[in-house]
Amino acid sequence: MAAQETQATQQSSVSNGEVSSNGAAASGQVAQTGATAEDPQQQQQQQQPNAWQVIKGVLFRIFIIWAISSWFRRGPSTPDPNTPAGAPRVPSRNLFPKDTLMDLYIYLSEDEVFTDFNNTEALFWYQQDLVYGDWTTGDSGDGCYEHYQELDLSENLKQNGSIYIHIYFTKSGFHPDPKRKGQYRRLSTVHATRMLNKYKRRKFLKTKNLLTGETEADPEMIKRAESHGPVEIISHWHPNLTINMVDDHTAWVKGSVPPPLDQHVKFDAVSGDYYPIVYFNDYWNLQKDYYPINETLENLPLRLTYCPLSLWRWQLYAAQNARSPWNFLGEDTYEQSDEDQDSVKVALLETNPYLLGLTIVVSIVHSIFEFLAFKNDIQFWNSRQSLEGLSVRSIIFGVFQSLVVLLYILDNETNFVVQVSVFIGLLIDFWKITKVMDVRLDRENRIAGIFPRLIFKDKSTYVDSSTKIYDDMAFKYLSWLLYPLFGCYAVYSLLYVEHKGWYSWVLSMLYGFLLTFGFITMTPQLFINYKMKSVAHLPWRMLTYKALNTFIDDLFAFVIKMPMMYRIGCLRDDVVFFIYLYQRWIYRVDPNRVNEFGTSGVDQSRDSSAQPAAADTTAAITDKPEGEKKND
Repeated sequence: MAAQETQATQQSSVSNGEVSSNGAAASGQVAQTGATAEDPQQQQQQQQPNAWQVIKGVLFRIFIIWAISSWFRRGPSTPDPNTPAGAPRVPSRNLFPKDTLMDLYIYLSEDEVFTDFNNTEALFWYQQDLVYGDWTTGDSGDGCYEHYQELDLSENLKQNGSIYIHIYFTKSGFHPDPKRKGQYRRLSTVHATRMLNKYKRRKFLKTKNLLTGETEADPEMIKRAESHGPVEIISHWHPNLTINMVDDHTAWVKGSVPPPLDQHVKFDAVSGDYYPIVYFNDYWNLQKDYYPINETLENLPLRLTYCPLSLWRWQLYAAQNARSPWNFLGEDTYEQSDEDQDSVKVALLETNPYLLGLTIVVSIVHSIFEFLAFKNDIQFWNSRQSLEGLSVRSIIFGVFQSLVVLLYILDNETNFVVQVSVFIGLLIDFWKITKVMDVRLDRENRIAGIFPRLIFKDKSTYVDSSTKIYDDMAFKYLSWLLYPLFGCYAVYSLLYVEHKGWYSWVLSMLYGFLLTFGFITMTPQLFINYKMKSVAHLPWRMLTYKALNTFIDDLFAFVIKMPMMYRIGCLRDDVVFFIYLYQRWIYRVDPNRVNEFGTSGVDQSRDSSAQPAAADTTAAITDKPEGEKKND
């Protein structure tokens, strides 16, 4: 289960599909997007830490990540050409003092640069006598005003065109049109522009039944896929938008505003002072509430809300919406990130505050247990000297399973973070192979005469013990069950499920089979434990942490809405772990079992019994008569 962590802002009342400036969001029209996310794996530590060391380590890593990201985000500061080199920068002030009387002009246009101020049809909203920094006026007594209107849809918008919102705040008595002499003043006008519609990618997956060639997809969608290609960019609309004016009078210094706030603070080139910050707040506009603009629509509803916004809340919104300058990940990754955040926003909006607090605490505990399980797993295999009692075939099968999962998520273009975490897990599984088998390069018998051949050989501690016999026996019995299930699932997937091609069929069939019956691969270790009547060879510390994580997954699986197969998967893992616990209870102590350091309880008892015997012999020699001592 993926655990996600976030900080919530305070929420105010929600009304009929509105988005308020205080962080409340409402349900809008539903679209068809959704996403999940998963936690990345933690890093390794060599020494076993206590709880405080774990917390310090996590905080230290957070600080390092923040420092590195801040360094790369900072960028070179642009020198002011009007300031002499080396001269100190003077703090600036807000051009709109507290309680300034303002007028609001909002124009809608299909042009990004707006100049048609005399067009009355372009004026969407005109609000007089707003007070800058006032939190008591408005319809609800919170300083907020709203305006609703339905827009006529032009042919250009129906054909994937764009529409822009142009916002002007002027001091009372002034006008935003620069052509009006005597009514326009540059330092008394604040301007902000933004595109109202949002372009999103819609991907067409050409799937079909590989045997019959038929598909259940909509014929109209197939035609659009053939005409527009596998990816179509479509304009989408959301009916709500909040316009915030930040109530801030900080003495900002030009060139020293921290990111990402520096993208919003605009300084006047002549006076050096800064304009009031106008922020388009669409944080609570969920991706699923966007709907495409097409020929079937006649008009577009638009509800605009003006509200003041405090500085610290604006900082939270700006930090959440900030984009990394590392744009090599591509726009697809950014869209996935927006969709991933929807699940967090929905949890903040719809979850009980007490349950939400419990979820955050449990998520932190889950991450700590995941880190401890990862660390102990690495330490166990790194210090392991004997493979007696361990299923080597299960380790090899785990590599195959991780490889199938990685190829499947790459074929289905899953979230980038998920791809990285699965790839790291695959590398760890490959590293385990070097611990359970002797791996060497054969440079004499090269592949095609060029590449050295990899030679895998079982370790002597595995071959010379009865573990190999039990391991082979367990997988032999397991194959009697797995092969028929695998064949039936492959036939079912080929007959009733559509695929992009034969490669996708192989990957989806293997992935679905492992997801459904993968827990069976945990049973060979149970069989080895049963045959050896011992569980001393198992990494119990790692298993305990993973079991606790599984129990936490159970809590989330049955509290939060999830697929039934995922809930069944968590439950069956619990069943296997309870069998492990039962074996630990019935096979409690085995003094003959050799541990990972090559010693057993019998060896320690012999050493302890040998020391008193040596002491008795010395005492016997010491107690001899003087004559015998001289002879000795």
